[in-house]
Amino acid sequence: MRRRRHAKIIGTLGPSSNSRETIAKLHKAGIDVFRLNFSHGTHEDHARTHGFIREVEKECGRPIGILADLQGPKLRVGLFADGSAELVPGERFVLDMDETPGDANRAPLMHPEIFAALTDGAQLLVNDGKIRLKVIEFDERSAVTEVMVGGTISSHKGVNVPDLYLPISPLTEKDRRDLTYALSLGVDWVAISFVQRPSDMTELRDLVGTSAAIMAKLEKPAAIEHLDDIVQLSDGVMVARGDLGVEMPQEKVPVVQKRIVRSARQEGKPVVVATQMLESMIHSPVPTRAESSDVATAVYDGADTVMLSAETAAGSFPVEAATAMNRIITEVERDPYYRETLRASAPAPGNSAADAISSSLGHVATVLPLAATFTYTESGFSAFRAARERPEAPVIGCTPHMFTARRLALVWGVHAVISETMTSIDQMVDDAINITLREGFGEMGMIIAITAGMPFGRAGTTNLLRVTRLKELPPGGSAELYLGQSG
Repeated sequence: MRRRRHAKIIGTLGPSSNSRETIAKLHKAGIDVFRLNFSHGTHEDHARTHGFIREVEKECGRPIGILADLQGPKLRVGLFADGSAELVPGERFVLDMDETPGDANRAPLMHPEIFAALTDGAQLLVNDGKIRLKVIEFDERSAVTEVMVGGTISSHKGVNVPDLYLPISPLTEKDRRDLTYALSLGVDWVAISFVQRPSDMTELRDLVGTSAAIMAKLEKPAAIEHLDDIVQLSDGVMVARGDLGVEMPQEKVPVVQKRIVRSARQEGKPVVVATQMLESMIHSPVPTRAESSDVATAVYDGADTVMLSAETAAGSFPVEAATAMNRIITEVERDPYYRETLRASAPAPGNSAADAISSSLGHVATVLPLAATFTYTESGFSAFRAARERPEAPVIGCTPHMFTARRLALVWGVHAVISETMTSIDQMVDDAINITLREGFGEMGMIIAITAGMPFGRAGTTNLLRVTRLKELPPGGSAELYLGQSG
């Protein structure tokens, strides 16, 4: 199976979609990576779903990525005596460490880390910001607030603290158990919530090692203050617009989204744009025009991947949502302005050999009518760098490792292929020609470009760029005898 587009799609699995039959339909409709949301479901549920994905992968013959999304800390109010209460603007409301069920005057908030971080005038947002409280007085166990925006507050609603840095790990005990289990299954990416500082990614890296690629979900204003450092320490990032939209003014979210995409592209790290992309398709078989424009904007900006959440996990039309997303991306990428936009926003190359080779590859792709660009990669690094340049021709990521191929399923424009470890340039050129012809990327007489690292078999050594023309090879012959001089 070959996608006729560059941007990729993540689909979240859940009650509406975690059967083998539906997973197969979703992949055929356009899903490249499946998300297992560890906020819901049991380990047994995720193991069964993981098995279905791998069966579909084997059936279709294409690497499929699996993303394990950890829940992260959940800050919530406690119980209310009547289940809920009405808060009136201008009135006082107390939050404290007393577990006694709440009422219209007070409620339990069993999170000492919040009280430890409070400042005068800090805002507390309840139920996705529908209720807003301003801190007037506080100590280590309670806070008196003024109700700025009132309404119904009920048991276990979430609390956001946008103005504060909370001195807690983004990994709860539940997350650590879930992480261990996800890695035992063999997931390809691990996403971490509640990232506030660069050391959060270092903590996750120490636990994951090289078993999976790690992704920072950017949903806290504190993370945006350390954006570049967090991107550098991650293998990829996600623009988690839902919580961002709660913790900062809504009008700032599109600006922050573009900033995150630029930062990730500069570092050559894949970036995912997520949350409410086709939200209406939870209940409708077609998206709204505004949603189509939202997806298109992310694609025009150069995002590697766009994500479906409840649309595929719990919606009534999961396959239709994947199909709609696929069509929107395809239509955008047909627009000549799309290519102009990508060129205008191209990041400046770094000062490494890999950056020089990848930048040269991007330039070659604009000068020559390439059928495909090849990266021979152990770790996936050179494919990441090639995709950073957003070449017009497909990026074929050749690797001997299935785990690398699956990670590349999330990266813009990369068509991953399993191939043996190369031992010579002749072998590499022959292999690239055979793949191009076999998988329908080009025909005789067309040109391809190849990047690799020498010595072969060593990760992170991209230092070779070769351009060659497709010509038929004699039985047992080498491409080098039948190609014009390439270099």
